This record gives sequence, structure tokens and C-alpha cells, in this order.
Amino acid sequence: MPICDSSSYSSSSSSSTKIWILHSLAVGVAAAVAIGTHAYLFYRRSGKFRSRVVGIIPARFASSRFEGKPLVHILGKPMIQRTWERAKMAKSLDHVVVATDDDKIAECCRGFGADVVMTSESCRNGTERCNEALQKLGKQYDVVVNIQGDEPLIEPEIIDGIVEALQTAPDAVFSTAVTSLKAEDAFDPNRVKCVVDNNDYAIYFSRGLIPYNK
Repeated sequence: MPICDSSSYSSSSSSSTKIWILHSLAVGVAAAVAIGTHAYLFYRRSGKFRSRVVGIIPARFASSRFEGKPLVHILGKPMIQRTWERAKMAKSLDHVVVATDDDKIAECCRGFGADVVMTSESCRNGTERCNEALQKLGKQYDVVVNIQGDEPLIEPEIIDGIVEALQTAPDAVFSTAVTSLKAEDAFDPNRVKCVVDNNDYAIYFSRGLIPYNK
């Protein structure tokens, strides 16, 4: 798993770097963020580093491309339910919640047993929705995992992998899932590319092929 820290965005390059592509269109199927600098001190005292982990699934009804997508049924279950069920299988998550601004989605999620946090309609993206939900939860977490609501086939091992990446790297503040670049995806701007070093630390991301001649 690639790991990002304050030194990860170097503009230098070498023959040892590798090009990867994010699993999903923009930020991957899941991304984990470490909260605060207190976590390492907690680890030094207790032996548990970034052990408190929450998974947040942002979901909205009003989508310009596919309105109501979270509620679309896949083999008898809403997409958001299948995503939630897969996320619940991740061993690293202490708590999984759905963050939404829509009453229909909230009612549906509560119906199959999910915890729901209502968020503002003004959230511009899933990251802002996750942040608002985190504040409303009112609990202290070391790692927050942003799980895309339209990933009904997400593998729990991917979630566990990005959490483990943060738990084993004290200097990292962010991790995300990537996979090898396929030739047919090289020039697709909807496939975000990532260059990592030999330690799997991300150097930079781009929608264009890397390197790219502007």
C-alpha cells in the first residue's frame, strides 16, 4: 500500500520508482487518514499505535450522473447495504457508519442495521461529509477510513491493508489503495496514476500518463 507523509511529494524521480493506478475514479475505493500527532505518544505508552479506527461511508442521493445510486438494488439488496456489509467484514474497523444528507438513504440504512450520521447538504464531496460525520460522532479515533459508497464489491482486505499501512508507519498521515497500471488505462484521465518509491511511499499523483509531455 502506498503511504504518504510530508516528504512524499518530492519532485525528484529515479529509475527505482514505479507507476500504479488508483482502484477507483478519483480517490480509490478506500482511503485512510491518521488523526493528530498524539497517536505515536499513545503508542509509546500503551504499545497500541493508531488502534482506534472508524470506517465512514459517505452517501448522497442527489447525483448529477446517477441520482439515487446508493438505493439501487443489486440482487435484492441496495448498493449501500452491500457496501456496508463488506466494510463490516474488515477486521481493522472498530465502528462503521454511513454519512448522508438524505432521509431516504438514512431510513434505508437504519432498516438493515447500520449506524447513520446525518450531514449537511452543503458538503462538496465525500471527504467533507466524512469530516462532518467524524465531528458529530464525538469519539476519539486515530484513523478514519473513507469508504466509497458505490463499492458493493470492495474487498475487506483492502480496508485492512490501508489501515495497517498507517499503523506500521509513524511518519505517514494518509494511505490509499492502488493496483498495477494496465496498458488500456494509461491514457484514461478517469484513472488516477500514482508513482511510488521502493518503500511504497507516494511521490505524486496524476490523471495523465507519468511522465507527461505538456
